[in-house]
Amino acid sequence: MSDLSRRELLAVSAAVGGGLLIGWRVEARPNPAAPAAFTPNQWIRIGKDGQVTLIVSQVEMGQGTYTSMPMLLAEELEVELTKVHVEAAPPDDKLYGLPGFGIQVTGASTSVRLLYGPLRKAGATARTMLVAAAAETWKVDPSSCTARNGTVKHAATGRVLAYGALAEKAARSPVPEQVTLKDPKHFTLVGTPAKRLDAPAKVNGTAQFGIDVRLPGMKVAAITLSPVVGGKLTSLEGESKAKEIKGVRQVVRLDDAVAVVADHLWAARQGLAALSLGWDDGPNAKVSTADVVKELEAASLSPGVAARNDGDALAVIAKASNKIESTYEAPFLAHAAMEPLSCTVHVRADQCEVWAGTQFITRARSEAAKASGLPAEKVIFHNQYIGGAFGRRLDSDWVPYAVRVGKQVDGPVKVVWTRDEDMRHDVYRPYYFDRLVAVLGPRGQPIAWLHRIVGVSILARWLPPAFKSGIDGDAVDGARQLLYDIPALRVEYVRHEQPVLNTGWWRGVGVTHNNFVIEGFVDELAHAAKQDPVAYRRALLHKSTRATAVLDRAAEASGWGEPLPSGRGRGVAVQYSDWDTYLAAVAEVSVSDAGEIRVHRVVCAVDCGTVVNPDTVEAQIQGGIIFGISGALWGEVTVEKGRVQQSNFHDYRVLRINEAPTIDVLLVSSSEAPGGIGEPGTAVTAPAITNAVFAATGKRLRRLPLERQLRPARGET
Repeated sequence: MSDLSRRELLAVSAAVGGGLLIGWRVEARPNPAAPAAFTPNQWIRIGKDGQVTLIVSQVEMGQGTYTSMPMLLAEELEVELTKVHVEAAPPDDKLYGLPGFGIQVTGASTSVRLLYGPLRKAGATARTMLVAAAAETWKVDPSSCTARNGTVKHAATGRVLAYGALAEKAARSPVPEQVTLKDPKHFTLVGTPAKRLDAPAKVNGTAQFGIDVRLPGMKVAAITLSPVVGGKLTSLEGESKAKEIKGVRQVVRLDDAVAVVADHLWAARQGLAALSLGWDDGPNAKVSTADVVKELEAASLSPGVAARNDGDALAVIAKASNKIESTYEAPFLAHAAMEPLSCTVHVRADQCEVWAGTQFITRARSEAAKASGLPAEKVIFHNQYIGGAFGRRLDSDWVPYAVRVGKQVDGPVKVVWTRDEDMRHDVYRPYYFDRLVAVLGPRGQPIAWLHRIVGVSILARWLPPAFKSGIDGDAVDGARQLLYDIPALRVEYVRHEQPVLNTGWWRGVGVTHNNFVIEGFVDELAHAAKQDPVAYRRALLHKSTRATAVLDRAAEASGWGEPLPSGRGRGVAVQYSDWDTYLAAVAEVSVSDAGEIRVHRVVCAVDCGTVVNPDTVEAQIQGGIIFGISGALWGEVTVEKGRVQQSNFHDYRVLRINEAPTIDVLLVSSSEAPGGIGEPGTAVTAPAITNAVFAATGKRLRRLPLERQLRPARGET
């Protein structure tokens, strides 16, 4: 999908306010059998004042998009980074769909991977046209002119023109069919640590997140949904009592939710608490986590669809007498973002306006249109900064709830989910149950490997065309790309739906569970073979120099093999997936007598190909590791009688600042195409910690969260 040879550039120029507008089209759905079709993607605007505006389709949610995208443009356009102004794109898959995806979405670590080429080409096209405009003005050969710092200079005469002065003429200039991109060795911006362009507004408080939206005459609503998926509201009492609370304006009743509208959120929450609600819990009324696990385990006993099949692993395993078998489990997980869900709407008879922070703006608009009963073109959607999303806002279920409430409110209304409501009505990382079998050869290395993955298919719901031949590419991500050299290797997927909870993407997506399983099992094999875990992996990675390089770098920097204080252990994990990024992490942990795990240090070596902003890469890996530690040690959503048991940070624990380990991020230099970086750090963390716990205690943990296994609840074993 990110292969630039499948893209062609179409520069379109037009006079806009006396300036220059440059766009490009990229192939949305490559078809080698037919001529490529192109759709506009993103736009550059250069005004008479020299202001460069980049309209970015990718939402900023802390990952640095509003800096890395302008860096790519500024590098080729030859302007200072601070001169690039960013505007959020409106919803339009046709204009702003990601190359190879065709949809306007921010997720799966795709922003730099897929826009690295198009943004550079767009900048180079604009630069070429500006140089041509200057050369025409001076009646000189364009090759005698150079662009630098937002100006064009004629070296022989020393004449200089600013981009703003050239914008109008450039807009009328012929559009070059071919442009020359910079040789990376001449980069002056890409690859350097650049300060975040969005940081000042976030520090001084002028950045507007979804929950910050304020409109004249706006009301605020608190909402509560059916506590069980599929449940319906059957009774509502206490409405008059709620309306007695100062500031409460109305109670809105939906078939599966209730909202109280007030002048401010506190009054709305008090009004909601004054109500007595009755629910029909529906088909999930008696379902518990134990029921989910029992069904998944039973499904794991049946063969699945082969996602990868090298050699004949089944035959080798059937004949072997020295098989090693294990089962692994990964629980439901919530996103627990710092900014809870909120959506502001103003629903009129002929128009619906929406303010929210979403990762998938076109789908959110479609959901709003459906709920409002208006065509999509009548829905105006204003995307906002997001205060943490981690995949939660790839779904849009919370937007139509706001619209449904807004249809009954006169004027704009902001509908806010409290953290409790957000936690109990999340779109959770699915529960997975995996079976693994391996056969070791005479030197202790695996000669056969079977990995059977059992869980729901997010893709079948979220993007049905991507669910092909019975295989969910996300569910098997990281498993079918296994880099270890194993002669007979089979990866199977068993789709088993569990409707008790809504499930979706979680930071790190399918690899967060697969890498935990794979690297835990590889550690088991190394132990069975009585070999060092790093050396064991290195011997299996001889066909992948990039994976070997990050493994060696992480091992060396962590002091692998050197003595540790008593009670501590080191664990290692290697990772590769569809992100095209190679990682190796070494975690150093200790475990108290009470079973409390403390992560003291994590060393992570990263080869993500060409690096745009090393500071962003380091920050994303650090953030991913912190997020991954929380999930590995404590993250777990449980269900009883159809109801989620966790509601806030007191019972869904996350890592505190005083518990954060030392994190060393080592960037391995690479000239390969950029890989994804927002999610890999999360996925590599759990297995490194799990293996470190084994090194420290001798206890092999095959189910997350880890502390739950070391400190089982009363009455459990």
